Amino acid sequence: VNDGKRERQIVSGIAKDYAPEDMVGKNVVIVKNLQPVKLCGEMSEGMILAVKDKKKIKVVFLGDEFPIGGTLS
Repeated sequence: VNDGKRERQIVSGIAKDYAPEDMVGKNVVIVKNLQPVKLCGEMSEGMILAVKDKKKIKVVFLGDEFPIGGTLS
């Protein structure tokens, strides 16, 4: 994930609902002020914001009008 300053690896549980190619080029909301942690044998440097609707996970996508690396004011 490009956070506007660097690439970071984020391990998440969205693989059942999203193929990797579905995520390329998409703007998503991430939480990046977390301590890196090892998940499933890989380092994860944040979280992708998503919600669970019944049994399907839905990632929160932003439109292209939001800049990469934008932050809350």
